Amino acid sequence: MVTLWDKIKLWTKITIFSAATIYLLLLILNNKDQTATIWIWFGNAPTVSLLKLIPSLLLAGVIGTLLVRMAYGTIRQLRQYQKHANDVQMRKDLEDLKAKAGMLQTKPTATATTTTATATEQHEEHEHPPTASS
Repeated sequence: MVTLWDKIKLWTKITIFSAATIYLLLLILNNKDQTATIWIWFGNAPTVSLLKLIPSLLLAGVIGTLLVRMAYGTIRQLRQYQKHANDVQMRKDLEDLKAKAGMLQTKPTATATTTTATATEQHEEHEHPPTASS
């Protein structure tokens, strides 16, 4: 079912397209005999028809916009690749550090304490033998 808003949107689009088409036709008719002198380089300033110059400039603008957009995308990709490479290098360095830490010799602190306590208990038993109190 077509609503009133759908009809309004359709007729608005048709009106805008028609106005743009009429303007473009008037632009072409009024500028068909117009010429422009454009500076390209030192000593080189050709006279060009405006009907050829305007589409050329529009095309150059579109190409320029696409090139700038592509350059930004390339810069973004390079930053992502650099970040990824840094992350990979950081993970590799962390794994190396863990491997080196695992190879280090550790002092047997818990075993030495247990051995010392056991030796002290045995020494006390030799000095004071248990008595038979039963």
